Amino acid sequence: MAALKDEVKLYVVTALACFDSPTQVSIAVKEEFGLDVSRQQVSCYDPNTYVGRNLSQKWRTIFEETRAKFRATAEEIPIASKAFRLRGLGRLAQKAENMRNLPLVASLYEQAAKEVGDIYVNKGKAEQADQAPTPVAITFGVKDAKRHDDNPV
Repeated sequence: MAALKDEVKLYVVTALACFDSPTQVSIAVKEEFGLDVSRQQVSCYDPNTYVGRNLSQKWRTIFEETRAKFRATAEEIPIASKAFRLRGLGRLAQKAENMRNLPLVASLYEQAAKEVGDIYVNKGKAEQADQAPTPVAITFGVKDAKRHDDNPV
């Protein structure tokens, strides 16, 4: 296992804090710094994994702060915006229409309708929490197996 410079360690810790997989981080380190770093070595810099349990407090703090910032700024990521997704779907639908790919156009229209109708938003649980369940009465009858149907009691 090669010793990494602090610059590379910082890159690895921040990438892992932003939910990149160890494989993605390993490839990115190869492209960015020209270093071959294994997935296993990258995993050592994630304090949420077993192998990262002994990560130093310095890197653990950086990881936790970066993770908190990343979660707080998810709204700033364009794909998280409904308007951004609808614009993209509109462009794709226009291209599909020009290519006369009608099944794709129909599927893109359906996708846009689901997006506008908030089918991907979990609002149902909050609305259902206010409603009390409706009671249902169930009646069971017991039949004596010794008696035949022609001799009712």
